[in-house]
This record gives sequence, structure tokens and C-alpha cells, in this order.
Amino acid sequence: MRDYIYLSIIAVMFLVFLVLHIKQNKKISRLMNRYEKFMKGKNAENLSAAIEENFQQVETLERAYEKNEEMFQSTLHNITSTFHKLGIVKYDAFKEMGGNLSFALCLLDDSNTGFILNTMHGRDSSYTYIKEIIKGEAYATLGEEEKEALDKAMEY
Repeated sequence: MRDYIYLSIIAVMFLVFLVLHIKQNKKISRLMNRYEKFMKGKNAENLSAAIEENFQQVETLERAYEKNEEMFQSTLHNITSTFHKLGIVKYDAFKEMGGNLSFALCLLDDSNTGFILNTMHGRDSSYTYIKEIIKGEAYATLGEEEKEALDKAMEY
């Protein structure tokens, strides 16, 4: 009786292993089919040619990236060296006028270098002065309105 029990256990184990073996063979077969399709490639190209083509594409992308990086750096330099800080103060230069027709305009770049344009409007004449600003400092004497315009621009 014991022999029948051992024999039936062995038979069940054999069937389980047989089913597992069949499933594994199907998986291996599908994997081999995929591998063969991959190895054939498009229009019977071999794997070496496909890899070489990918390397060429990577090199092309690297060159394009380097070119874009150079253009980005150039653009960044241009942006930082343009005037984009602004300060403007309107005022009455002459008591008889009114309407705040005179103004001091300050334009600076990122390093606080630029100029102050001061236009004083009077009844009979207008005067325009420009003063250079280098790193936030003027080498000419600034009027009250010009100092205020410079401060506004530097805070911008």
C-alpha cells in the first residue's frame, strides 16, 4: 500500500514538473522568436549596423547639444549686458512750469553699468544731459532726481 502512495506522489510530482516544463518551453520559444526578429532587424540589417547607426545618432545629438549650449551661453551673456534695470523720476525743473515735464531716466545692465539721461524742460528751452554710470557709481555730480532714478534702477 505504501508503494502505491509513493508511486502516486511521484506521478503527481511528475505531472506538475511536466506542466512547468511545457510552460517554460513556451516562454523560451517566444523569447527566441523575439530574439530572432531583433537579430534580423529592419530589412535584414544586422545588429552591428543598427548599433553603429545608433552611435552615429548619439554623436549627432552630442554635437547639437554642444552647439545649443554655446548659443545659450551667448544669449545669457547678451541678456546680462543689455539694459533692463530702469529708474525714472519726473519733476519740475523750473518753478514757473508745472506738470512735471522734466525727468531723470536711468538705464543699467546686470553689473549696474549704464547711464542717466536728464531732461530739463523749461518754458523757453529744454536741456538734456547724459551721465555715465559704472558699477553703480557716477563720476559726475548727480542731482537729487538723478540719484533717486539711480537708486530706483539699482533696486529694479
